[in-house]
Amino acid sequence: MANSRLSAFFSLLLVFCSGAVVGVFGYRVYNTSVAPPARAPEKKQDPADVRKQRVGEMTREVHLDDQQVTKLEKIYDETGERFIEVNKKRGTELKQVWDEQIEEIRKMLRPDQVPLYDKLRARQDAERDADRKKRRKGTQPKD
Repeated sequence: MANSRLSAFFSLLLVFCSGAVVGVFGYRVYNTSVAPPARAPEKKQDPADVRKQRVGEMTREVHLDDQQVTKLEKIYDETGERFIEVNKKRGTELKQVWDEQIEEIRKMLRPDQVPLYDKLRARQDAERDADRKKRRKGTQPKD
């Protein structure tokens, strides 16, 4: 009788453990194929830190000497200046397109609608500026 109870206990223990193993395996398969893990939003790195990291990586991996490091830093400086110029140019071009759109809308409106449109645009601009300030501080605007 004691032998049959011991046998029953080990059988139940084996069934329980195998169920746990199958459950863990199934959970793992489900999470990797159906629901990929959520990633935390990446924080923007400081450009100076990124540059320092890239120069260090190039120095280690490509075995740059001091003269090459100096040239690489000069290349990064020049490229940064070019990016700034392109962004400024792009910004002025976008503003021109935006201003043309506003002027076309104003032309299609009746004279009594123009002040209402200007008031609407002023409110939208203020809301957009407030949203930008919130994003720069790291908080998301509430809807």
